[in-house]
Amino acid sequence: MHCYRDDYNAPLVFDRQAGGWRLVQDGRVAEEVPGGWFSPRELHALIAANELLRQLEPGLIRDEIAPIAVRIEQLLEKRGISPKQVSRRVRLVRIGVRETPGPAFACVAQAVIARNRLRLRYRNRGRLAPPADADRADSVREVSPQRLTWYRGNWYLDAWCHLAGGLRRFALERIVAPEIMQDVAEEIDEALLDQVFGSGFGVFSGLAEQCAVLRFTPYRARWVAEECWHTSQQGRWLGDGSYELTLPFTHAPELVMDILKYGPDCEVLAPRELRLTVKERLREALALYGE
Repeated sequence: MHCYRDDYNAPLVFDRQAGGWRLVQDGRVAEEVPGGWFSPRELHALIAANELLRQLEPGLIRDEIAPIAVRIEQLLEKRGISPKQVSRRVRLVRIGVRETPGPAFACVAQAVIARNRLRLRYRNRGRLAPPADADRADSVREVSPQRLTWYRGNWYLDAWCHLAGGLRRFALERIVAPEIMQDVAEEIDEALLDQVFGSGFGVFSGLAEQCAVLRFTPYRARWVAEECWHTSQQGRWLGDGSYELTLPFTHAPELVMDILKYGPDCEVLAPRELRLTVKERLREALALYGE
């Protein structure tokens, strides 16, 4: 007899006498499909992942993953592993997270996977409108979704916008009433997506045409030297123990916010425009506190 394993890692044995294949468990023919496709370690990792997702976005895709989660818990309990221990021992601290409506997320995710276009209203924060008249800030768009991106605790949709005629990144919590269309989504080359959405620091799209050079004090350098701000960053230690970080960026606002949080521990060396912007923001902040 020859023993094989199918895609589920379940042992299959060919029975020449019966002229077919049999599932075997512990050296004996199994009466049912074995539930041991996963080792206890793998099951524990799965339930941990489920717990992380539950804390990451409570209720976002709860209904979709609930049957899977129940089955994993049952398999764990059969092996004497308590799923409740995962909930007690794993915690995610959600700060600055903007809530994404579950139905909107499900609709967008379905369009991304099914490769269909989306029609949506996008509520742009950059357009000033009173909260009572938020619809004035909406723009109706038709997009070809490319991928979902999780960045700094929030979800974004990378898509080809047929209204703008280019690639755009949309914050999911700002998408209103998405509708899946019958039209097939336009496919964009993966390399181009990486270039437009990943060439510069931060969440903004566009090709990075500038490099920021930042110098951190010896005290703060011990942390920054171990951080990844961008995949193309370069860093070097200076003679006085400070640390110089160089990274590409497209638009300054997000980078400026990150620089400002370090206060006197970070100095912008280049480019000059970025240095002046940070200097002005510090001056405006100081003005709030008087002389």
